[in-house]
Amino acid sequence: MTDRSHVLIVDGMALLFRGFFATAFTGNFMVNSKGVPRNGLFGFLNYFTNAIETFQPTHVVCCWDMGSQTFRNELYDGYKSNRDAPPEELVPQFDLAKDIVTAFQVPNVGVTGFEADDCIGTLAKQLHKEHQVTVVTGDQDLLQLVDHNINIAIMKKGQGNYDVFHADNFYEKKGLTPKQIIDLKGLMGDSSDNYPGVKGVGEKTALKLLMQYETIDNLLADKENLTKGMQKKLEQYAEDLAISRKLAAIHTEVPLSFSIETALWSDDLTNIRSYLIDELEFQNPGRWLDKLWERATG
Repeated sequence: MTDRSHVLIVDGMALLFRGFFATAFTGNFMVNSKGVPRNGLFGFLNYFTNAIETFQPTHVVCCWDMGSQTFRNELYDGYKSNRDAPPEELVPQFDLAKDIVTAFQVPNVGVTGFEADDCIGTLAKQLHKEHQVTVVTGDQDLLQLVDHNINIAIMKKGQGNYDVFHADNFYEKKGLTPKQIIDLKGLMGDSSDNYPGVKGVGEKTALKLLMQYETIDNLLADKENLTKGMQKKLEQYAEDLAISRKLAAIHTEVPLSFSIETALWSDDLTNIRSYLIDELEFQNPGRWLDKLWERATG
């Protein structure tokens, strides 16, 4: 590989969900003649092709959840238990989105028992020593992965808007190091993933404590010098704190088999053009593919 190789890791779950809900509120699910809703796929294609156009990768890989149950559910029964099942119109679009990725000649990666985040983290850590890595996602949890040669591009409102975090700007943007994101979430919990943290400790307090002590371990080691109220909280919710730290940490040693050669970006868009027209009945695939063709031809 050359020094210029740049691997784009796409959070497929984030792109598909965002694409679906950006259009679902209108009730227009873009159903084709086979009765298949395509609105999530339409949005996914918007975001996927924009990311390739924006970041100009040499390699692309897309990561997915493989079912709703992971090792985190075994650690904590309540993990993500507050989430509703995906809308019925979205369900068939999961496999179709993966088929779209395959038609782009891009590998799909997912491992049962782990989240897409864990696969992303594992790939990023495997690849960043030899390649520049950019992760495109809407998930702030992935910020803990920022490292030398690992950038996290958080999708913002509107297509093509990204907040890119890298090793040189992270502290300026967040006031913490990437690894401290785990302890931040351990202290304050996460309502969207439904794990508790330390009750009564919000983001402001958690940030203040980590700026002073750097880690939860240092904080607990100096517990006697904290206020009586904080001591009581840490004692009362010690178990919640311990489990929340584990839940917040992205697992970066997922047992997955991956070859970088399979992720080499191909400018041959024949397969995807045919798939979008013949199988999904999108009549104007050029809205996505023309800009990629322009990139290929200079």
